[in-house]
Amino acid sequence: MIISSRPLVEIVPLEPAAWEGRSLCQWDKDSCDDAGFIKIDFLALGMLSLIDETIDLISERHGKAPDLSRINFSDKAVYDRIGSGDTVGTFQIESRAQIQMLRRTKPRNLEELAIQVAIVRPGPIVGGAVNPYVRRREILRDNPRYEIPYPHPLLEEALGETLGVIIFQDQVLKVCQALANFTDGQAELLRRAMSRKRSKEALSAQWEHFKNGAKANGVEENTAREIFNQVTAFSEFGFPKSHAAAFGLLAYQSTWLRHYYPVEFYVGLFNNQPMGFYSLDALGRDARRNGIKTLLPDINRSCVKCTAEGTDLRIGLGFIRGWGAEIAENVVSERESEGPYRSLLDFLRRKPTKLKRPAIENLIWVGGFSSLGLTRRELLWQAGLWLGPENNETVANGRKTYAQTELALDNPYATLPFPGLNRHDRMIAEYRMLHFSTDLHPLSLLRNMLPEGTVTSNRLEHLQNGSAVLVSGLVTTRQRPSTAKGYVFLLMEDEHGPINVIVKPETYQRYRAAIRMEPFLTVGGRLQIDGSATNIIAHELRALKVPGVPVRRRNLFRTQDTEDIGASVLNGGIAKNTPDESHPQASDTNHTSMLDYPDLEHSQTSLYGPLECWSEKDEAPENPHKYLTALRQSSPEIKSFG
Repeated sequence: MIISSRPLVEIVPLEPAAWEGRSLCQWDKDSCDDAGFIKIDFLALGMLSLIDETIDLISERHGKAPDLSRINFSDKAVYDRIGSGDTVGTFQIESRAQIQMLRRTKPRNLEELAIQVAIVRPGPIVGGAVNPYVRRREILRDNPRYEIPYPHPLLEEALGETLGVIIFQDQVLKVCQALANFTDGQAELLRRAMSRKRSKEALSAQWEHFKNGAKANGVEENTAREIFNQVTAFSEFGFPKSHAAAFGLLAYQSTWLRHYYPVEFYVGLFNNQPMGFYSLDALGRDARRNGIKTLLPDINRSCVKCTAEGTDLRIGLGFIRGWGAEIAENVVSERESEGPYRSLLDFLRRKPTKLKRPAIENLIWVGGFSSLGLTRRELLWQAGLWLGPENNETVANGRKTYAQTELALDNPYATLPFPGLNRHDRMIAEYRMLHFSTDLHPLSLLRNMLPEGTVTSNRLEHLQNGSAVLVSGLVTTRQRPSTAKGYVFLLMEDEHGPINVIVKPETYQRYRAAIRMEPFLTVGGRLQIDGSATNIIAHELRALKVPGVPVRRRNLFRTQDTEDIGASVLNGGIAKNTPDESHPQASDTNHTSMLDYPDLEHSQTSLYGPLECWSEKDEAPENPHKYLTALRQSSPEIKSFG
């Protein structure tokens, strides 16, 4: 925002902004600064909305809300949690890099937390401040008398709080004034240069002044050059101390809420996505690790957004695929005014007209009517009968819906018994309709089929540093920072916890397709253990493969004569155990991956592809091949940065 003593239209070109009632200045921020405007930057932080919602929920559930400005900012329990790296979902200290660093630095006050927030910015990273700071923090814990090495004695005052390295923008100015006799005016030019595009050239232009000033103070040119290189690194962006302090305060407050009011915090976290470093799938698993169950949507209990039920989190109706806030609000409003829905038929009579059959089926798939006493297949059967055939081919919620054929039954409206979903099918339904699982980790159902020698995440820290390892997992985050010289960082998860994978540039080029496309990877590499940080330096990355019977392409994808999704699954419930000719004999070479089906993402598929034939009493045969293929079609969100 810019402020002027005269109407802006008289002195700067304006244009209407996309936001109604607002105007946009046609100059960039640097030109506005040069023209002498007062310029104010506003940050829209999702964490503030999360905290606001969490406080309201605490007040609603407990009768009184905490004043976050008056909480104990020296709480040992909160700092213990931060120091252990248990910070998923908190502000600014939740990334894997931060978590690994927190376990080594273990901040114990707000000042140290401000440093922790600022140190992962490009300026300190490029300037080489990270490793020295972390190492000195560890040494000081063991030896409080350790003397901090400074680049030069003149810098002890400027760099004392950050253990001899430059972490804040403010320190850049102090270093130049202390070492090279910069005046206040020269320091101000330096500050302005750091906040602009092309600031590296502007900072480099100060070298002669810096060198001559340092020489006058008896500083050798080599030492001056090393220090100046750290100064110019802040052309890549670094935090002012005030900014870091404000962010550090928010980091503490969010951790405090997560520690003392975990259910309310996670409800706010779910309701304010997308935000932060993790997908809802990963956040849900973290909630369960902290003792909070994530409950499926329920037509008579769920609200539009997620809510707290005792110590559990109930998923909102608005999270279901094909639903939106407006439809969910209408459904909840009808329930509150006219009473709970007594049956599926009662719901169908009272539902909003905008709520179509595919969205209703999606709710059934994730157990939205399970409290009414019928299995999901029985409910799908009822929905198909009561809603009737769909006469026209339509596209709804990302899949084609074709005309349904009338079934020649003596009493089509009779209640027929169908088996429930097994755990594989329930998980796939959740990923397809919610994009996350509320219970098991998908890899837990494949553990016995993984390649021989695959190590679980909880065993890595007990292995010898440098040993060769093989791991498999679900990719949750990909990072390729501009400051990392082509390195890629993957965060994977198995059912026991996270796995950090570092991919060198040449390895990335070799396995680029799998890294960028595959939600499930098998990684071979070398184990690197540095204190409490455990990483795998990847040598080979491939799509996860399991032995089994591959499903032929013609049966994976929906065609016009394919049955409706509900009928397809229901037929499995009433058919006898007849051979499925689409399944060839299993062999050691029968593997598939997403890369084998390049058009998979753009195909119209049924929920699972072809299902095995069942009897009324038996569960579906556990075909790991089909399960993995279905998961790939409906895999959770992978967050990518850089």
